[in-house]
Order: sequence, then structure tokens, then C-alpha cells
Amino acid sequence: MDKLQQLYPLPTRTLPLKGAYLAHDLRSVAGEGGRPYVYANFIASLDGRIAVPREGEMGMTVPAATANERDWRLYQELAAQADLIISSGRYLREWAEGKAQEILQVDDPRFADLRAWRQERGLKPQADIAILSNSLRFPVPEVLTAAGREVVVFTSAAADPAGVREMEARAGRVVVAGEETVEGAQLVKAMGALGYRLIYSAAGPKIMQTLVAGGVLDRLYLTVAHRLLGARRYATIVEGARFEPAVGMALNQIYLDPAGVEGVEQLFLSYDRV
Repeated sequence: MDKLQQLYPLPTRTLPLKGAYLAHDLRSVAGEGGRPYVYANFIASLDGRIAVPREGEMGMTVPAATANERDWRLYQELAAQADLIISSGRYLREWAEGKAQEILQVDDPRFADLRAWRQERGLKPQADIAILSNSLRFPVPEVLTAAGREVVVFTSAAADPAGVREMEARAGRVVVAGEETVEGAQLVKAMGALGYRLIYSAAGPKIMQTLVAGGVLDRLYLTVAHRLLGARRYATIVEGARFEPAVGMALNQIYLDPAGVEGVEQLFLSYDRV
């Protein structure tokens, strides 16, 4: 079954899974607020888990009980619309160790239509990559710079100068966006100064905290798999200090997917910053 049911906004309607997020046409709103448009995406269980401990290892991973190809298709549709995709030094370290899900490539033949979509709009085959890191200790795989893709590293003024010079030699560009740590507002301002208009965060809960605390997150996409996972240790979509005041988000849309993991329903939701 390749159909979704739109539950909100009304009226309800049936629509194809393929193309559902492309139809949001994020490029049409990019830059409207005088700065880049920033959006993020997560998949969570009903009890709020986006990641749980790896079996017998250190670190966290997306649970097999929630990860699924239908969500992955819509993830790729969000990535295809971006000028710049945010990741982290931690992710690249885990990627080099073979422990991380592949989130930065769109050369999978299943998504050839998304490459064509970008080319029809005069975009590079793949969005550039932004890596956020205070330590600057991470590998820069050659695959990241293939097909004209650029890597921009964002760090803080507290970063070791020798580490900055080494990273510039490897990645090509290092930008300071904060004093002690990368700060959301400075980060997005710097991205805009480099000419990026549409920014997709494919990073985890710590970077989500940075974006929300900096007041620069415009839209949140959230897949909710209808499963309860439990687990004493887990990650949720934001990790950091409590927001005071709480950050309001307005519902943008709800799609019901009748065929998630092993046929269990899931919801595709999106929210806009109030």
C-alpha cells in the first residue's frame, strides 16, 4: 500500500506516499524571514524514544522496531530539498566505525527521482554538508565531497587553533559560530552569509537543542511509530537545558500511514514554530 491518509488540515484526503513531502515545497518559503529556513526531522516511538542503547556496545542507535523504508523515503524527500544538511562530528566518528545509519548520501538508485528533481531545479546533485563540532576530532570521508559537494565545519572560538588549521586543510572551510560552543543564531546567520537558504538538520537531540534555543528552528517533522519500546536509557528529540519559556509549535499537517514497521500504523506530522 503506497497511500497515506491526510487527517489534517481538513478536508481529509488520500495521497501517494511518494512525493508527499516534496509537495510541501519548502524552497518556496526559504528566506522569507530574512534568514535561512531551518527544518529538522525525527522518528520516535509512542513513548518518545528516538534512539536506544546498541546491543552490547557503547552509544545509541535508531531502534529496528521503529526504523522503516516508508519513513526513510520521506526523510530523503526532505534532504533532497535542502541547500545544506547539518550533521555532527560525533556522527562522522560513528560512521567511520560502521555504527551509524547512512544519512548523508542520496545516490541510492531507489531515489534517482530525487536527484532528477534537484537537477530540474538547477541544484547540485547533493546538498552540501555542515558539520558542527567543538573538538574538531572527526574524519572527513572522501564520499562527502564527491560530485561537487562542499563540507563546511562550524565550531566555536574556543576551538584549538591547531585543530582549526588541520581541519581547514582537510575540509576546506571552518567557520566560528559561537564563543564557548556553537550557538544557534550565530550558526544560521553564518550559513546565510555563505549563501545557503534552506537548511535541513539531520543531526541528533543536542543539535536540536542548539537550534531551538537559538530561536532558529522553523519546522519540525516527526514520524511517530505506533509502538511502545520501554528502555531505561534512551534519547528523545531534544537534549539539554529546559526551555524557559516552553517553545510553542503549531500543527501543520498529519498523515496517517497504515503500513509502517511490520504493518503497524505510524503518523507523519509536521509543526511550525509559533
